[in-house]
Amino acid sequence: MTQRFNALLRRFRRDTSGSVKLEFVLVVPLFLSFLLFSIELGFITLRSTLLSRGLDMTVREIRLTTGAEWTHDEIKEKVCANAGLLRECDSMLRLEMRRKSIREYSSLGDDVDCTDRAEETHPVMFQSGGANELMVLRACYKFDPFWNNAFMGEQLELDSSGDASIVAMTAFVQEPR
Repeated sequence: MTQRFNALLRRFRRDTSGSVKLEFVLVVPLFLSFLLFSIELGFITLRSTLLSRGLDMTVREIRLTTGAEWTHDEIKEKVCANAGLLRECDSMLRLEMRRKSIREYSSLGDDVDCTDRAEETHPVMFQSGGANELMVLRACYKFDPFWNNAFMGEQLELDSSGDASIVAMTAFVQEPR
């Protein structure tokens, strides 16, 4: 019995007919996982870059148009126009702007106020600045990841409606009129 079993094992070790299939089954899922992870990470990076670009271009315009009174809706519309390819930017973007002391600066804090489709909207914290005042503008954009529970999506913090968020922040000084 043991001789028959040993002969069967020797024959199994010498047989190479399924080796390519085995490599394919082991390598392809790993390769596809890296590919899908890279696609998700690429889109997150693209959204973040577009949001930062839109915010920076809008703040540049605010600084250069001295004497103009900017409202929340105008700034939000301008950020979305400058950002370009952000889907549903008008409904998924939330801005927060506050005056800060140049000499006693304090951060806005870690509690970012973003929109949440599953909850009621809260009033926006938005202060207009005067001449030579330091203003901090923070934008939070919500998006729906491609794969919520796989690859990069499981590493993101999701809200109750399944959206992830990207935050961009900038500071500027209001020019005198």
